[in-house]
Formats: sequence, C-alpha cells, structure tokens
Amino acid sequence: MGDEDYRSSSEEPNGEMTDWVFYRDRPEWRDVTPVPQDDGANPVVRIAYSERFTDVYDYFRGVMRTGEKSARVLQLTEDALEQNPANYTVWYYRREVLKALDSDLKKEMKYCRDMIEDHPKNYQVWQHRRALIEWTQDPTAELRFTEMILSGDQKNYHAWQHRQWVLATFNLWDKELAYIDDLIEVDIRNNSAWNQRFFVISHSEGWTPEVVDREVNFALDKIKKVVKNESSWNYLKGVLNACDNEEKKGELKLKIRSWCEEKYSQGEESSYMLSFIIDVLQQDLEGIKSTEEKTKVLDRIESLCVRLATHCDTIRANYWNFIKDSAKLRHGGGG
Repeated sequence: MGDEDYRSSSEEPNGEMTDWVFYRDRPEWRDVTPVPQDDGANPVVRIAYSERFTDVYDYFRGVMRTGEKSARVLQLTEDALEQNPANYTVWYYRREVLKALDSDLKKEMKYCRDMIEDHPKNYQVWQHRRALIEWTQDPTAELRFTEMILSGDQKNYHAWQHRQWVLATFNLWDKELAYIDDLIEVDIRNNSAWNQRFFVISHSEGWTPEVVDREVNFALDKIKKVVKNESSWNYLKGVLNACDNEEKKGELKLKIRSWCEEKYSQGEESSYMLSFIIDVLQQDLEGIKSTEEKTKVLDRIESLCVRLATHCDTIRANYWNFIKDSAKLRHGGGG
C-alpha cells in the first residue's frame, strides 16, 4: 500500500483525519527511526502539538537524518506541509527530493499553485514557486497567476514581489503599464498599483524628461478626478524626485503649483495639495537671496501650515506647527 492510500479528506472537528494511519503504524516505514523534537531539558512552554503533527514531523526528522530522498519522502513532505505550510526546512528538503528524483515539475507547479491559493500570504510557498521558475526558466503562466491572486487581494505583498521578480528576470515589461492602467481605472486609490507603476518605469524606460512629463500629466489627470487621493500625490512627488533634469523639474513644479493655487483659491483644501505647495515653497527658499521675497514665502508657508493644523489636517497639527517654526528658524524669520 502506498502513502497516498493512507490519506483521507474526512476530518474530525479536532483536526485529525478519521482514517488517517500514523507513520508509526505503517509497515513500510518500519525501517525509519523517528526523531522526536528536542525542546531541551527544561522547556519553558511546551507547544501542544497534535498527535498527527508529532508523528509526521518525527518521521520527517528521521529521513532528514539519514538523507533519504525518495517518492515516499516527497509524500511525507506534503503531509508535513499540510500540518505547517510555513516550515522553511520542509520546503527546502522537498526541493532537494524533487531534484534527486528528477520529478515532473509541471505537477509540482500545480501543487504549488494549490498551496498558494490556500495560503496566499505564506512567504515560503511563494519562494518555492520562484525556485521552480528558476529551474524551468518558464515564466509564461506567472503574470496571469499573480493577476488572479491580486484580484482577490490587491495588497498581497508576496504576489507583487513575485510579479516584480518575474518582470525583471525575464524582461517582460511590455504590457505591464496597460495592466496597471486597468487596476487604477478600477480603483484609483490602489496604492499597490501606483507603487508598481513607479517600479516598472524605474526598471524599464527610466525617468527621461519625456517620461517624467508624461507621468506628471498622468498623475495630475488622476488627481483632478479625486483630489484627496494620497496615492496619486505620493506618485507625483516620486516622479518629480526621480527627475534628474532640473530644468524640466522646475517647469513641472511651476505647472503643478499653479494648478494647486488655483484650486485652493476656488475653495479646495486637500491636505495633500496644500502639503505639495509647502514642499515647493520650502525648496524655493533655498535659492532666494532677497530678504523681502524670503519673508513673503515664509508668510505663505505659515499661512498654509496654520490652515492645515487648524482645519484640513488637525490630527497632524503638531507636525505642521513644527514645519512652520522650522522654516522660520532655518531662514531667519524668527520663531
């Protein structure tokens, strides 16, 4: 009887399988000496493992001690991962067994996919998938797979990390901006999508003046739709910071600031918008020599900080008071 014959989908409320046969009771495993977990002479808090968990891991430690790599050990690792899918050592040894057996990696990819669907935020299973792709050098299913996972949780860090690795490793940038456009169109506040956009451009086109100009217009277009969206404002600031062309950067800052000032005069008081104006004014101060002009800018910063502290962003009132006082102290405006 093979190991798969001992498996069952019938489970008791306590987590034990109704017709599960312990490894210690399987005749074909009598040649393996189980190795109990060593908790030391005086464990402070002994973990209450289930009987099945203890049995599986005792035999897993047993085969690791002898170095056995066989089909039955591959099944044993599956049973061990069913008990604890985050166990690094089990995943590592499973890969060693796969290599030793020259196993069918398509079958393993299916197993890995099933595990990710059950445990989408498990680092170890995503690392296992990455290792499989490195072996096969076949990323064709990865972008669609991560899209599926992200459709269920758009902030799944592990899925984004895996997607970024695939894009960079196999140079698959061509259609990524279109995918991101779709995500932002569906949810303009999808911060993960905005972050991915910055990552993609940074690692593909680069921040040339033409790209910076395009991305500033893209961000502004989204800001005009939802002016109180922190994600698009953060992206806009990131684009400007990435621009090495000072002339282009100055031109775009002036354009954005003019739009912000216009909206503010019309009654719009987005804290992100006012924060952007303050950032630009602070940067302007560094190049102003005239005391009169510097005083005007400091007065403007003070006015905006007071508005933020008392009306638009009261939860960070101390921060805005600090920004106001720091600007005065740094540029000779008293305090």
